[in-house]
Amino acid sequence: MKFLLAVSALYISVYVADSGFAGSVFADFLKTFRQVFPVFILVFFVMFLSYVFVRPELVKHHLGRDSGLKGWLYATLGSIVISGPPYVLFPLLGELRKHGMKYSLIAVFMNNRNVQPMFLPAMAYYFGWKFSAVFAAYVLAFSLISGSIIGKIMQREE
Repeated sequence: MKFLLAVSALYISVYVADSGFAGSVFADFLKTFRQVFPVFILVFFVMFLSYVFVRPELVKHHLGRDSGLKGWLYATLGSIVISGPPYVLFPLLGELRKHGMKYSLIAVFMNNRNVQPMFLPAMAYYFGWKFSAVFAAYVLAFSLISGSIIGKIMQREE
C-alpha cells in the first residue's frame, strides 16, 4: 500500500510539473500492462491449479529438504523447459517455497533461466556453437555451485 501511494504521489507530481509527459508515460504504462496482463492471468491460473492439485507433501518430496539429486534435476530441467520472463515466475516460486521448496533449488531455477533451447540456435548463429555450448555448460555448472552456496547460507538463517 505504501508503494502504491508513493508511486501515485510521484505520478501526480509529474502531472503537475508536465502533464504532457505524464500522459505519455501513463499511455506507455497502459500499453505495457495490456501486454503483461495475459501472462499474469496465466500465472495466477497456474497458481490456482497448484493450490488445488499440488499438495505440500508432493513439493516437499520432490523439491524439499530430502529431495536429493532428484530435486536438483527437477529444478534444472524445469528452469530450462519453462520459458518467459522470470518476474512472472516469482509468485509461483514463492508459493512453491511456502510449500517447502528449498532455497538452493530456487537459486538453481533462477540461474538456469539463461539456458533456453529456443535461443541456442540464435546464440550459435551469432557466437558459434562452441561458445554456445561452453556458455550453457558454465551456466548450468555455476547454477549448481550458486545453489549450494545459497542453500547453505539460508539453512544457517533458518
